[in-house]
Amino acid sequence: MIYAVDFDGTLCIDEYPRIGEPRREIIDFIKQEQAAGAKLILWTCRSGTQLLAACIWCSEQGLKFNAINSNLPENIAKYGNDCRKVYADVYLDDRALYPARWTIKKTFRN
Repeated sequence: MIYAVDFDGTLCIDEYPRIGEPRREIIDFIKQEQAAGAKLILWTCRSGTQLLAACIWCSEQGLKFNAINSNLPENIAKYGNDCRKVYADVYLDDRALYPARWTIKKTFRN
């Protein structure tokens, strides 16, 4: 399983350009999924120093990503490119529509 995980509004409360408080339930969920074998992609609009700050913050939360704003290395090799749209099985984003069966849905609301 591959998760593409948004930053602002998903991993933390959206206070862009500042970094908001962590959303513990989401962080704990993706850490649990990674421990079970899932791969994680940090998928954010942040770039430059803003992206670096987000990466440092994620590391402080114990999050380790397999890729950042790019496809997994094995998918880049498989398809011969790193297209702009990252491939994932699940996209966690505060701006997305969420299936009713997700129990973590409530944590995305401000």
